[in-house]
Amino acid sequence: MFAKMTAKNRLTLPKAITDAIGPTQYFDVKTKNGQIVLSPVRIHAVRAKLAEMNLTEADIESAVTSARRRSGKARK
Repeated sequence: MFAKMTAKNRLTLPKAITDAIGPTQYFDVKTKNGQIVLSPVRIHAVRAKLAEMNLTEADIESAVTSARRRSGKARK
């Protein structure tokens, strides 16, 4: 199967692939030996990990805002 990357670095996954992995909105993205590896991330797993780390949504928002300021990508 092929997928084409757009000029804006967007990639549409073929329906057969998304059907095979089931509904997911987020992916962990890595490179391994010159390949792009996408792994579905289930939100409940992320929320469970955040709870385990005792992090709140406010903590996450604060961290994201701080990172955006440092990178010069603050929301306008």
